[in-house]
Amino acid sequence: MTERYPPASSNATEPDDRLPPARFAFAGRTWKEIAHLLANLPMALFGFVYVVTVLFAGGMLTLTVIGLPVLALGLSGARLMGRFERARARALLGVRIDEPSPLPLHRADGLLGRLWMRLKDPVGWRTFLYDFIRLPWGVLTFAITLTSLFVLWPVLPFIARGLTSADRAMVRGLLSPSDELERRIAELESDRGVVVDTAAADLRRIERDLHDGAQARLVNLAMGLGLAKEKLLEDPDTAAAMVEEAHCEVKLALQELRDLARGIHPAVLTDRGLDAALSSVASRCAVPVKVMVELAERPAAAIEGIAYFTVSELLQNISKHSGAKAASVDVGRTDDRLLIQVWDDGRGGARLDGGTGMRGLADRLDAVDGVFVVESPEGGPTTVTAELPWRNRTGTDRAGAAVSGRGSRGKAASGKGAPGEAA
Repeated sequence: MTERYPPASSNATEPDDRLPPARFAFAGRTWKEIAHLLANLPMALFGFVYVVTVLFAGGMLTLTVIGLPVLALGLSGARLMGRFERARARALLGVRIDEPSPLPLHRADGLLGRLWMRLKDPVGWRTFLYDFIRLPWGVLTFAITLTSLFVLWPVLPFIARGLTSADRAMVRGLLSPSDELERRIAELESDRGVVVDTAAADLRRIERDLHDGAQARLVNLAMGLGLAKEKLLEDPDTAAAMVEEAHCEVKLALQELRDLARGIHPAVLTDRGLDAALSSVASRCAVPVKVMVELAERPAAAIEGIAYFTVSELLQNISKHSGAKAASVDVGRTDDRLLIQVWDDGRGGARLDGGTGMRGLADRLDAVDGVFVVESPEGGPTTVTAELPWRNRTGTDRAGAAVSGRGSRGKAASGKGAPGEAA
């Protein structure tokens, strides 16, 4: 299952955050606020010393190879300190705040990539800032609260409420999850590398297929026709046989070019949509496949292409590895998401790291805000669920769909090819 990061929550106060008005009576909430204010000094002192030590050590050691790793490790520790402060605020101040998204270290390229990702972690740096500015505030709140316990006892609930209101604001402002834009920028920076790598791999595959397949056949065809031309007058029968052989080579080369073009973007998908395209893929699967597509309109062309190739690779895996006797593909829409579910009754045991291309599919979907979930216990069955953003067609995409009149809707197929597909 690919990792999925929780959405960053808004800094707006939830209804449960609303506090009852402060009163002269010392309620349980008031005692919690007093405890929080008294704990501010030791926590602020520890945080300040930690931040200064990490920054000083990291800065001094930057001239050596261990400076940046020390700073990265310090930022990771700051994340833990921020988690503790959020827990303290939830327990004593009633602040309802989510945890920030974890760093997507699985997407980083090697050790240096993970190091750079930790060094630019906005959550860690904002925790550094929080701990750095808290020392004078911690001293102030501790002194005021301790003095009020003996001098201003009757109005202490109001003092505690005012001071902890500032604490709540600081926690929400500096320790809350990153803004949605900040989180998306970090994800897109990581996803860009995945997309570039995938595109480069596809180009290499196309080049290899052209070089080893159609190009080699066309070279042989040219040589065969050259020899046939030389023998045309002196040995017509041999020349005719060579021309016949060349004709067969032409057919094979055309078929390989069609297969290659289908691998880039099949014409049936462009012309007729997912229903016909997936039915065509199912017809080539070694296992009987039932296809059900229920879409009133077509999604964006890019999303449609990703959905097609995702199902294609999953069906290839079923043919090669599952030992299944039956499979099914279900495609539908929920709100603004395209949902795909591929099921088979095979032996199970499929994993993202199992070497069957699952990790590549997960990364490809993750790059467009998709979800990829694999449920495959040993002994089966296997269910793979994929979810993609819908992203409605615009401009020429919509016009093409309207002209063709071929939006997919509710056709079931059991291993039968799409009619009308070019041979």
